[in-house]
Parts: sequence; C-alpha cells; structure tokens
Amino acid sequence: MASHILLVEDDERIRTSMRLALEDEGYELTEAGSGEEALELAAQAATGQPFELLIIDIMLPGMDGFACCRELRRQSAVPIIMVTARTDTHDVVAGLEAGADDYVTKPFEPKELAARIRALLRRARATEGATSSLVFGELEILPDAGVVRLGGEEVHLTRTEFLLLCELAANVGKVLSREQLLERVWSYDYFGDGRLVDVHVRRLRTKVEPDPANPRHVLTVRGLGYKLTP
Repeated sequence: MASHILLVEDDERIRTSMRLALEDEGYELTEAGSGEEALELAAQAATGQPFELLIIDIMLPGMDGFACCRELRRQSAVPIIMVTARTDTHDVVAGLEAGADDYVTKPFEPKELAARIRALLRRARATEGATSSLVFGELEILPDAGVVRLGGEEVHLTRTEFLLLCELAANVGKVLSREQLLERVWSYDYFGDGRLVDVHVRRLRTKVEPDPANPRHVLTVRGLGYKLTP
C-alpha cells in the first residue's frame, strides 16, 4: 500500500510539481494550501487512515509553517519535513525546534526529497531492539514499548528524539559523532546536516534532564560528538 503523505504548500505550481514527482515515486498525496487546512485534514485523517509523513512549507499565509508544525506535533509523532526557501540557520533551527524531523531547502531535487522521505518512513516503521529496559538514575528507557520515564513519570518524546536516545543508550559511555548519529538515527549520509543532531539533542535534554543547562546523562564531548552516561 502506498504511503499517505500530506503536502502543505500555498504555491499551487510548486505543490503540483511536488505532487507529480512524489506520485511518480509511488506515494499517495493529499494537498493543503494553508496551515489551517492542514490541521483540519490531519484531524480528519486521524480517525481513518492517518498520514504517514507531512511536508510543510515555512512560508504559508495566515498560520506559518512553524506554528502549523508545533500544533501538529502536539497531536502526533508523525515524521515532518519542513521546506524553506532560505538556508538561513535561524529558519532551519526554528523549524527543528518546532518539532520537525528534517528540512529541505528550495530549490531541491525531487530525488533528494524522495530519499529523505524513504529514510524517515523506514525509520518510523523500524522495530526497536530486544533490550526490555535501560535505567540511568531516574531516567528509564523501554525501547520495546517506546516509553521513556523520568522519576517514574512518562516523558513524551517525538519519534526522532526517542530513537536518538535509544541509539545513545545502546552505546552507553561511548562517544558517537554527528555523522554516526545521522547515519544510524536519520539513515542519512552525504546529505545529512549536523544541525539536525544538535537541535534534537538540545530538545531531548529539555525533556530527560532535570537541569538541561547542566546535563547529567546526555553529554557533549567537544569536537567529537555526544554520549550518554549512567
């Protein structure tokens, strides 16, 4: 069955060209011309066949892509790719902070977008390993159940944040470079961007660290990468 994707883009010409390109790759597309319409469609789909991935343009009329992404993220952990016309670091980081899993910059090659979609969908469908529980002080990770608890209270993580934490936990005490994390968590190699890792680590710390400014578990090893410590 074809993966069902919601494409949120206000420019009809761009939307049509993206739809045709992705349909050629075998995906089923639903289109929205605004953030408000996207929220309505996502709510309707949730009761039937939910979208497996969303592509959201940042520059939308009314509700912009950042606000749309934040609202959708409150409701679902579905993978989200943000689309920006600028390479401005602020836009990229703001999109990731809003809850996006990845971004692409216009103009982009349809094949690149399709490759990113395949990687995110493959990762979203992957099952976790055999370890039933990992405990680091007050932090408990249950990979099989997709659950993380801090001090006994369940913590809500996005799928990307959860897989990032699981990857670090599976290599406890070992430093993983940004490149390694991009390959293992995002399934990206040559088109990966280290900012994806940095922003998601920062978001992860706000959820699993008692004091995110002084992390105890998810640590930065300057010049090398990140590691998780007991």
